[in-house]
Amino acid sequence: MIQIAPRARKVRVLATLGPASAAPEMIRKLFLAGADAFRINMSHGGHADKAALVAAIRALDKELGRVTTILFDLQGPKLRVGTFADGMVTLKPGEPFVLDRSTAPGDAGRVELPHREIYEALEPGTRLLLDDGKLVLRVTAVTADRIDTLVEVGGALSNRKGVNVPDVVVPLPALTEKDRADLAFALEQGADWIALSFVQRPEDVAEARRLIGGKAALLAKIEKPAAVERLEGILELADAVMVARGDLGVECPPEKVPPVQKQIIEMARRMGRPVVVATQMLESMILSPSPTRAEVSDVATAIYDGADAVMLSAESAAGSWPEESVAMMDRIAISVEADPSYGARIHFTQTRPDATTADALAEAAESIARTVSAAAIICFTMSGSTARRISRERPAVPLLVLTPKLETARRMGLLWGSHAVHTRDVDSFEEMVGKAKRMALRHNMAKAGDRIIVMAGVPFGTPGSTNVIHVVRLTGSELKGRR
Repeated sequence: MIQIAPRARKVRVLATLGPASAAPEMIRKLFLAGADAFRINMSHGGHADKAALVAAIRALDKELGRVTTILFDLQGPKLRVGTFADGMVTLKPGEPFVLDRSTAPGDAGRVELPHREIYEALEPGTRLLLDDGKLVLRVTAVTADRIDTLVEVGGALSNRKGVNVPDVVVPLPALTEKDRADLAFALEQGADWIALSFVQRPEDVAEARRLIGGKAALLAKIEKPAAVERLEGILELADAVMVARGDLGVECPPEKVPPVQKQIIEMARRMGRPVVVATQMLESMILSPSPTRAEVSDVATAIYDGADAVMLSAESAAGSWPEESVAMMDRIAISVEADPSYGARIHFTQTRPDATTADALAEAAESIARTVSAAAIICFTMSGSTARRISRERPAVPLLVLTPKLETARRMGLLWGSHAVHTRDVDSFEEMVGKAKRMALRHNMAKAGDRIIVMAGVPFGTPGSTNVIHVVRLTGSELKGRR
């Protein structure tokens, strides 16, 4: 078994798998290029294909001696128009256009919109965006079976194009029947994270949590204005959040997306939730071996803002340069983190601790690490909550997470600065100190003469009991006589 050293950066890289990266050898290349976690998109392909991806990733874990994180991304309630008799029509500005419940093929004057919930939510004056916002309709009248509109922005409209409703909360369940089947499959496959699409309200997250039943961590994708308005309530119930800029950029004016991105990152940081920035980060690398300078700057901005992870979508899933895209993301992150101003920038957001012992010790660990120039923070944890608290403080030193629970180790792949190791638990204070020293040396996080900070909970093996912080110096001889 090969022992892979911890990453040279703290920001995590989440790579989407797809046709260009489905082969086990390519997945291996993506991991070696810098991918810390893999996204499996349930909007495309069948369960058999997804099971093969999971098997390849888990085999990689064993080969390389390092846990890897798998995120299943549920499709969510995607709204679409029906079909047209000729496959496509052209809508002209100022002309009327009707959406109705009839299943008859559409024409230049009407088309089917089968989603009953939209009819109940709309009112005159609201907008409908078609085909990722390329076409804009303004509602003039609405009944239970018919929506009359005027075309504000026209263009070509073809079969089954998507519909966005930015001005109202549509009373759709966050989980469709397909999503429920996909969720059950993902949990059977041992998913580490479940991503919930098109979240509108905290109740959507609560329903997903109930169905997941603690078998995986839950990430809420923020891609609707309604979710931004209720962000704090959503974050209270979610384990992590994603700035999903694709649909967010359709439903919000494009110029609003950057400040919304910063708002989401800041609130997630303050509440101690990992935050992923996603969509079109290196879009040109779908076809080109190198990104534009603007794309590089976009990725760097997310990292400077304090994001836990940055994500590749089509770049790694369907592009011509999947390995190069991951390697570029890795290099950008390393370059940003080498900037002397990086530490000050990521601490711009104040992360005030809650009035708990665990939060107080996490804040203290970051301060002690700076004061005594510690080489690393070593964290013993069952649930991962201690690691998340420490990561929220954005310490300047690496965070080594030691846990006896494999599922906890695997969930750490979206957590800033963490390197998780699945290992046997300790039973005493002396064993804790000895193991922390040995693991710091084995994983090249410290050397002889370095100080490390150790955090754990007593009694050992009790979730949520973090109450010990200890500073110790390594002699360098801790591994003698040990395999």
